[in-house]
Amino acid sequence: MALPASSQVKIWGTAAVVLLVVLWFLGGVILPFVLGAAIAYLLDPIADWFEARGLSRPLGVSIIMLFALLLFAMAILLVIPMLIRETADLFATLPDLARNLEDFLTKRFPSLVDAESPIRQSLAAIGETLSSRGAELLNTALSSVSGVVSILTLLLIVPVVAFYLLLDWDRMVAEVDDLLPRDHAPTIRFLASEIDRTLAAFIRGQGLVCFLLGLYYIIGLTAVGLNFGLVVGALAGLLTFIPYIGALVGGGLAIGLALFQFWGDWTQMALVAGIFFSGQMLEGNVITPRLVGSSVGLHPVWLLLALSVFGTLFGFVGMLVAVPLAASIGVIVRFATGQYKQGRLYLGVSSQPSSQDLEEL
Repeated sequence: MALPASSQVKIWGTAAVVLLVVLWFLGGVILPFVLGAAIAYLLDPIADWFEARGLSRPLGVSIIMLFALLLFAMAILLVIPMLIRETADLFATLPDLARNLEDFLTKRFPSLVDAESPIRQSLAAIGETLSSRGAELLNTALSSVSGVVSILTLLLIVPVVAFYLLLDWDRMVAEVDDLLPRDHAPTIRFLASEIDRTLAAFIRGQGLVCFLLGLYYIIGLTAVGLNFGLVVGALAGLLTFIPYIGALVGGGLAIGLALFQFWGDWTQMALVAGIFFSGQMLEGNVITPRLVGSSVGLHPVWLLLALSVFGTLFGFVGMLVAVPLAASIGVIVRFATGQYKQGRLYLGVSSQPSSQDLEEL
């Protein structure tokens, strides 16, 4: 005899609360395991592809992890130091940019910005603050990451966790399936498949979109000679994960820098703007439709809310799991909405056939 619905809600509700409390207290301790699980999930289709072509699972996983470690080592040695150096240079240049803006406004709007104007004093103060606080913010961010868990721990634990999870991924999925309550197993399997489809379409697809678009911006901005093109392109590509935000932030920053660097050279400024306009056309009409496909139901506002809420509750780990959780909650909400529209609470008594109608039938 199955448990009453009220008892099941209490049991699973209590389990969910306990899980949230455990995550709250563990915090950054589980960061390497969250990263390892995310890497294993992303790489599992490649391992399945190798396995389908005759390679053993351990050999396929070993090839994947070796290639991934080589790419990571190249990023650590080549790309990341350049990004840090250019970011620090950008913060150091901010006072000069503020002074250039001040001179620009003074020459064209002398009545608006005079020597004692609050606007002029504010611009100077903003430039100095951004320079000092920007470098401080960068150092704080780097030190806080190393404070949550040391770089050595990450480098040692994450690959090991990812390797073993990827090696046993299919077996673990089968064991979890075996533990599902039998009455609800079909529904849970349906929801899990929908969540997996959504995550695959959004995270894997959108991650590749971010990489390709960021690479396009970096190459384009560097080719036209824009200072800090590497930082601006990487930032724009990374923020493309949240639709429209990458183009607005990256495009605004690039065009703003181009105004100061190329003022008077309208061709160069047009090229910088054209890079972002063409990038958005490629992203909207070619890259995203091919790699992500149709809408997966993750609205930009929903993503921003998830990042804010889970980041506030669980810190850096919360930001890592925000998108998967947002996708999962979105699938469950759509499923619950469909069930609601099929139920009497939505349809009402009037939608039910009357006794007279049944007699006529």
